[in-house]
Amino acid sequence: MTHELKTGGDRGYLRIASEEAFATREQIDVYLRMVKDGTADKATTSLWGFYATSTSERAQLIMDRLMDLGERRIADMDATGIDKAILSLTSPGVQPMLDVAEAKGILTRANDTLKDACERYPTRFYGMTSIAPQDAEWSAQEIRRGAEELGFKGVMVNSHTQGMYLDEPQFDPILKAIADAGQVLYIHPQSPPDVMIGRMIDAGLDGAVFGFGVETAFHLLRMLTAGVFDRYPTLQVMAGHGCEALPYWLYRTNYMHLAGVRSQRYPAIQPLQHDLFHYMRNNILGTTSGLPFEPAIKLMIDVMGEDRVLYAMDYPYEYVADEVRTHDNLDITAEQKKKLMQTNAERWFKL
Repeated sequence: MTHELKTGGDRGYLRIASEEAFATREQIDVYLRMVKDGTADKATTSLWGFYATSTSERAQLIMDRLMDLGERRIADMDATGIDKAILSLTSPGVQPMLDVAEAKGILTRANDTLKDACERYPTRFYGMTSIAPQDAEWSAQEIRRGAEELGFKGVMVNSHTQGMYLDEPQFDPILKAIADAGQVLYIHPQSPPDVMIGRMIDAGLDGAVFGFGVETAFHLLRMLTAGVFDRYPTLQVMAGHGCEALPYWLYRTNYMHLAGVRSQRYPAIQPLQHDLFHYMRNNILGTTSGLPFEPAIKLMIDVMGEDRVLYAMDYPYEYVADEVRTHDNLDITAEQKKKLMQTNAERWFKL
């Protein structure tokens, strides 16, 4: 059924989109430099070597929309009935950058740029703090600055940092700072690191079509099985695209994890305080970004709980008005739909 998309809550709820990207020219220029001088990994070369240079209509539209934090973005939101957007620096942020000082400078300026945009549109834009995990102590300070000075509502990490993951000990200052701030950690995909990407590029499957989800699910599972949530029981981690398929796989993942604990096969697999169902229902949040598919959304709600699933558009990578209508027309209760589209975002991002 086709219906007009309006802002203002005419369907009984506001629409808050929780995984919406922007970019800075400075960030993209470093990607291009790294691709040109051969210091970029295979993923960055494949992704940004295309999007930042292609003359295709899709690439041009995405680049134009990424760079806009003003009236064009607001107009696109109005045209699809999006009342509010949670914005963050597009993947992979500064995480592939080898010059850590340069990365931190770019990141600081990007966070400041986002703060300015949120101040220009205080009822429409909200920000998440981006960080440079290459320097965990500095990132912890930036998390505190984001929460206390910039007014940001969460923390964005674009999955692996040069093949390293947040469950590893060197990143503990980041997890502690997020837990202490009481904010959500959003783990957004990027393409797999060189040690994982294998032949995905040859098959055209390294990006959002497959590689993104596989790599980010691996990251989330590492955190789940490494005891991160036993150390930080209040930590809330959010993931998009149907929570990267973890709800679908949860029974089997939990069963095999418990079998691995009993067998003592892997040193990394040790007993946890709870099973994986517990952590998925108490520490993990999922969004519908790029997955406007009723069976998948219902599965997320059934497995994770109706308070833990949030709407997202995935702008500008997936900007389709009918995908908003799909959410409006979901066969779920009115209360569940308002939670999905509005109040869960208000709760977890403390809007």
